[in-house]
Amino acid sequence: MQERISREIQHGRFLAEHGAGEIWNWETSAGRIRWARRVKMLSSHLKPGMTVLELGCGTGSFTRELARSGADVVAIDVSPELLEMAKANCSAPNVQYQIQNAYALSYSEGAFDSVVGSSVLHHLEVEKALRGAYRVLKPGGTIYFTEPNMLNPQIAIQKNIPWIKRKLGDSPDETAFFRWPLRRLLEKTGYRNIRIAPFDFLHPQTPVALIGRVKAFGRFLENVPVISELAGSLYIRATK
Repeated sequence: MQERISREIQHGRFLAEHGAGEIWNWETSAGRIRWARRVKMLSSHLKPGMTVLELGCGTGSFTRELARSGADVVAIDVSPELLEMAKANCSAPNVQYQIQNAYALSYSEGAFDSVVGSSVLHHLEVEKALRGAYRVLKPGGTIYFTEPNMLNPQIAIQKNIPWIKRKLGDSPDETAFFRWPLRRLLEKTGYRNIRIAPFDFLHPQTPVALIGRVKAFGRFLENVPVISELAGSLYIRATK
């Protein structure tokens, strides 16, 4: 496990040096639309007075938006380089940044109303991470995550062919999820009210002139049985 964490720390250094936003595809016109949709998915349930833990805050682009909810945010990452970028990106008074290992969170049991994260669980040993999140949640607390969908053809190729992984800037250990095994894992951990929905057919490299039509058609496909399973991402929600 320690070797895996070390590789993620090295990957964080790589992202900081080579432009995390570009590697994560948030910088294109379509990428910014995808990012904004995820912001709503991860933050719409937050309110002032809530305590929220953000796993894998990276450069803080989502942290900044979570902070706008008025909730008290603890944003964690294993990468010192990315945390420094996050602090520069968002210095809101209701945000704390800490280096933490998702497998060994130092917080007391029941410390948070919600645990959230964008594209972080697929970097981790997911069972250990979900157990850790469950422990620090209050009874009735929630998790909200967006993660890559292994049933999407491009994602499947990207996550399973090592040289393509390297070419696209992925870390060696990251993967993606099939939603039904992930649901069973959440149930096994003790979560309830589990909802996992495939979403997002808008590719980050979509030409600007086509974004409107591709976005509209993609929203339609998200509601078509079977076809929807091929979407690029999964929206994961559950309650303790």
